[in-house]
Amino acid sequence: MFVKTNKKTDGANRMSQEATGAPLEIIAASLRRERTRAGLSLTEVARRAGLAKSTLSQLESGTGNPSVETLWALGVALDVPFSRLVEPDRPKVRVVRAGKGPTVFAEHADYACTLLSACPTGARRDIYVVRGEPGTPRRSDPHMTGVVEHIVLCAGRARIGVTDAPEELLPGDYICYPGDVPHIFEALEPGTYGVEISEYI
Repeated sequence: MFVKTNKKTDGANRMSQEATGAPLEIIAASLRRERTRAGLSLTEVARRAGLAKSTLSQLESGTGNPSVETLWALGVALDVPFSRLVEPDRPKVRVVRAGKGPTVFAEHADYACTLLSACPTGARRDIYVVRGEPGTPRRSDPHMTGVVEHIVLCAGRARIGVTDAPEELLPGDYICYPGDVPHIFEALEPGTYGVEISEYI
């Protein structure tokens, strides 16, 4: 089933075809996805868009027939572009090969940080590969308030966490700690590295 626009007449110029729009199931899935992303109830989105809750419920179930005006109002209510409600959510595939990606190095430690994924729109996290070698540990000053760091150690052995109470990790171990206090990454074996997610709360 598709959303269709009305035929329009413009004096001597007559449109001979009826335009076919976005499938209702795509609109339904988009509305559910964006409402969930925004953390809003059906009632709240309907109120913001000036619609009856039952109308929005029908649209999310794929049984309604929304007008352009209704979709624009819902886009405003959800703070998303109109296009996001009528286009399918296409997965974006991105590959960063091992040893590639923008890398920065520590000034006083044998430590490198490679960015795998910068924070996309609507998310609050960055993903890195962090590498260290035995010697001087990488000591980090506090980041912005609310930052939380998550690390899964992939190889080697390291002491990681808040500076005054780091934990020793082995491959496969996970640690989570506040990044807005002084923290440390100390490699204890050659070839130590892990995957880090910096989360902005």
